[in-house]
Amino acid sequence: MLDSGNNSSFLRKDSIIYKSPFNYIGNKFRMLKDLKLILPNDSDNFIDLFCGGCDVVTNINAGHKFANDINYHLIEILKAFQSMTLQELLDKIDGIIIRWKLTKTDKAAYENFRNHYNNSSRDAIELFVLMCYSFNYQFRFNAAHEYNNPFGNNRSCFSSSMRQNLISFHRLISDIIFTSSDFINFDYDIVKEGDIVYADPPYSLTCGSYNDGKRGFRGWSLLDDQRLMRILDTLSTKGVRFALSNVIEHKGETHLAFNNWVQRNGYNIIDINIDYNNCNYQTRNKQFITREVVITNYTL
Repeated sequence: MLDSGNNSSFLRKDSIIYKSPFNYIGNKFRMLKDLKLILPNDSDNFIDLFCGGCDVVTNINAGHKFANDINYHLIEILKAFQSMTLQELLDKIDGIIIRWKLTKTDKAAYENFRNHYNNSSRDAIELFVLMCYSFNYQFRFNAAHEYNNPFGNNRSCFSSSMRQNLISFHRLISDIIFTSSDFINFDYDIVKEGDIVYADPPYSLTCGSYNDGKRGFRGWSLLDDQRLMRILDTLSTKGVRFALSNVIEHKGETHLAFNNWVQRNGYNIIDINIDYNNCNYQTRNKQFITREVVITNYTL
């Protein structure tokens, strides 16, 4: 087990938390206050292995930051953001909304725009706008990688708060290196002693649209958990620090593989007490608890 050394390196001088303009399933925005105390801010390289909407990587300090996700549609959007000035980006978004007459209540306009994207466009910024007007602001694709999330009637739009989040976000991602690969194929050669790898994979104890294997990308299972544990063990032997977010108790079930792994290696479990009332993997049966944790190979 690695020791972090000076505990003061884990205390943030900044209290500002920035929110991503994406409402990505499983995002860690509500636990960022805890994560900013857990994740070191003294590493040369910070790798967000399952970056999603990038709430974590944009709120962490490091010499160099890498964000990876298997969803290449998402990574294409992030790279497109980087390639444009902020004014160019906002002008393009506003132009798309005007051109397609998108509103919070016009379902037909949304479906026309979605058909345009699926049949001829596949433009990254248009996909972002499509997400802004879809149900719960979520990314959903069918097996042919056609966007199939329904209209967010009277709820979803490119709101003023989303615009402000995007303005901050655009600055925060300017120096991030984005990649899109399965975690198994990620280039771990870039990681060296003292670096930090943060892993927030789909949770095998739960089932959502991000891990059911029905959204154009492969699902997630206990086998994937085991593969990830082996990768983190290998990194740990090289002096790399890691932090793994996961659920180890849910609906009366316990993730025994994680518990045994932690005990076998002397890793640490840090409980995160967050109320996820609106998340689809939370149970309504109060006799069961959902125990979300961060597992680390370093002490705070």
